[in-house]
Amino acid sequence: MSAAFWRGRRVFLTGHTGFKGGWLALWLAEMGAEVHGYALPPPTGPSLFEVAHVERRLASSTIADVRDAAALTAAVRAARPEVVFHLAAQPLVRQSYRAPVETYATNVMGVVHLLEAVRAVDGVRAVVNVTTDKCYENDGRAQPYREGDPMGGHDPYSSSKGCAELVTAAWRRSFLEARGVRVATGRAGNVIGGGDWAGDRLVPDFLRAIDAGQELVIRSPEATRPWQHVLEPVSGYLRLAQRLCEDGQTFDGAWNFGPPLQDAKPVRWIVERLCKGVPGASWRVDAAPQPHEAHMLSLDNAKARERLGWKPRWSIEEALARTLEWHLAWRKGADMQAHCLAQLRAYEAAA
Repeated sequence: MSAAFWRGRRVFLTGHTGFKGGWLALWLAEMGAEVHGYALPPPTGPSLFEVAHVERRLASSTIADVRDAAALTAAVRAARPEVVFHLAAQPLVRQSYRAPVETYATNVMGVVHLLEAVRAVDGVRAVVNVTTDKCYENDGRAQPYREGDPMGGHDPYSSSKGCAELVTAAWRRSFLEARGVRVATGRAGNVIGGGDWAGDRLVPDFLRAIDAGQELVIRSPEATRPWQHVLEPVSGYLRLAQRLCEDGQTFDGAWNFGPPLQDAKPVRWIVERLCKGVPGASWRVDAAPQPHEAHMLSLDNAKARERLGWKPRWSIEEALARTLEWHLAWRKGADMQAHCLAQLRAYEAAA
């Protein structure tokens, strides 16, 4: 990944007010890209977007919905991007049970609207649609999922992301490939890091509990997930977009950006490590019935390692430590944009 490639590059980024989108926006801006954001207002309060003053680093920030096709097309046209990152989504499994129609409208039709907007403008060279590790048809197996495995999903969120993968492939083959627009998807694991205040996520739930002096309540202590720091997949998306621009069709398609297999850990393991870092923290299991969530999930990242030269840099222990460090700095009133950039530099140095 080359900072020189991104300097002055026009980028359109949906979901810039979210957790992962905020980190991506800061990294792009730090490399000198001209970043145009499009998203709903920050989904939580506080949010990374607000506490790290992400908007100050952007060329423009449009607060609007990806379900509004006309507004999205107008924003893409105004930005005149060369590279498009699509991160706007309804990202929560349990929320998808409560609001399935909204989930599909955002996660499926939002992709359709974005790709149609790309069709309507000239100059776009690469599109990276960020989906999820949960897009695979999870059969409970212990083996990690590879990019060619079937799409699926038991819950509306996972299913909607499988649909988004199919939509992206169809638009690439039917419309965008012939115009020279290179299109890929990125599938990451369970992402953690500073600035995530989302509900129904393990690490933000833990941090809320310690802030309130309460006991953490968890749902599925033996559920295993591929945990990774947010900068891991973000670095993959950046590298992928660059290669799409430089080498074209060679890098079209789907890519897993997962952690090493040994970092796929049960929830219990993560909670116990977090509690070790915060004296007095405690947890218990919620005995109430819970909606279905996959028990086992891991990703095979061999394709990204071998063809993109991408590999994880921070272990799960380092990722947890960096997340706690970020949160404690925020509680002390630190300059959180400066803290984000310091962690970004530390991550780059880990190469």
